[in-house]
Amino acid sequence: MDDVSVLQNDGATDAELNVLFSAAWPSHEPREFQPALRHSLTYLCARHAGRLIGFVNVAWDGGSHAFLLDPTVHPDFQHRGIGTRLIRECVEVAQDRGVEWLHVDFEPQLAPFYRGAGFHPTEGGLIRLHPPQTSR
Repeated sequence: MDDVSVLQNDGATDAELNVLFSAAWPSHEPREFQPALRHSLTYLCARHAGRLIGFVNVAWDGGSHAFLLDPTVHPDFQHRGIGTRLIRECVEVAQDRGVEWLHVDFEPQLAPFYRGAGFHPTEGGLIRLHPPQTSR
């Protein structure tokens, strides 16, 4: 989309991010994003007419591994290549910063999207340390 800009570390606020995440993830609970973003390799935002419509965070270990976290596109703007554009720009930034491995976890139904963005399947493991928070 020509009318969408992708910006690196553009100062997205917690309020903007919570609006986006609430639209894209029905079970989203408002949270603070800034503490994590301060420690990230980078984060990218997609904006349309100034409105935050896409986001991805690139966390890292300070060395050769980085991790895509929270890739999100507002439902009104999905299936237009915005998510793929965000991922590709993350790959470029990580490469430019000397990262050797870029990791991502995803649900099975998203495998075609991530394969299309250049990711290869790997074995992995996961331990859930805390149950999900519930609203009171």
